[in-house]
Amino acid sequence: MSLLVLGGTGTLGRQIVRKALDEGFQVKCLVRNFRKAAFLKSWGAELIYGDLKLPETIPMTLIGITAIVDASTARPSDSSNTSQIDLYGKYILIEAAKRARIKRYIFFSILNANRYPDIPLMSMKLQIENRLIYSGLNYTIFPLVGFFQGLINQYALPVLEKQPIWITGDTTAVAYIDTQDIARLIIKSLSISKTQKSILPLVGNSAWSSREIIELCEKLSGKRANISKVPIYLLILARQFTNLFQWMWNISERLTFTEIIARGDIFNTSMDDVYNILNAEKDDIISLETYLQEYFTKIMKKLKELNYKVNQDIEEQEF
Repeated sequence: MSLLVLGGTGTLGRQIVRKALDEGFQVKCLVRNFRKAAFLKSWGAELIYGDLKLPETIPMTLIGITAIVDASTARPSDSSNTSQIDLYGKYILIEAAKRARIKRYIFFSILNANRYPDIPLMSMKLQIENRLIYSGLNYTIFPLVGFFQGLINQYALPVLEKQPIWITGDTTAVAYIDTQDIARLIIKSLSISKTQKSILPLVGNSAWSSREIIELCEKLSGKRANISKVPIYLLILARQFTNLFQWMWNISERLTFTEIIARGDIFNTSMDDVYNILNAEKDDIISLETYLQEYFTKIMKKLKELNYKVNQDIEEQEF
């Protein structure tokens, strides 16, 4: 099977590329910048130029392709207008996939997106979902939440470096998951016919609030976090202000995401049916405790080695 991966340089996309190559798939990556994607080529993937903003570049990328894995999404810095162009490009990709008789189409959406259609990114995901459902393609839609990898910069590093961590005092729980587990399940799904024309959520085994994650980081690192609280009413006022100006709409959207987190919604769902379909077990999914334990163990080891080297250099200079 030959895969075309969109978003191959991203946090999730690169894990999918690596896992697919390890499993013996022929992998092609749709890229705009060959230099930034050079590491994918070094792994064994073939780089093909394509840009969703240039629909005419899309059809040629599907030659010899069996399945499409769309792990791309709008970047936080992308404007609202750019997101609309990306949406049009996704529509063109779906139509081109139909004409090329692509056998499988994997798309990643966002869990609970239907509850927030007023947020442009959520709305775009919902529109692509609907287009795929009525396309006639053998699609599989995987709604996701947050990744373990994103928690390192958000919580783990600030705790280690005693940098402030801004929270809203939220009670929202998010079932974060490791991108390596997602990649493994995605590649496995390609050989299981029951996953076709299905929507299968992929979430972690437990849902965590910001406060719980911080406490876990404190426990594992042995350091105290520098926590700063932001009143929710300030976020609402900021969002209302930025929404007044078109050039600030992207900032407003990000503030809306933060406001959602403060509402106390639960970004979690049962994975029982998914485990059954994919012939997987709950224990196959790494826990956040294990992931962060491994991270802090590696960091602490490196810090000890660095301190030892510094002390040794000082002793040699004194001698």
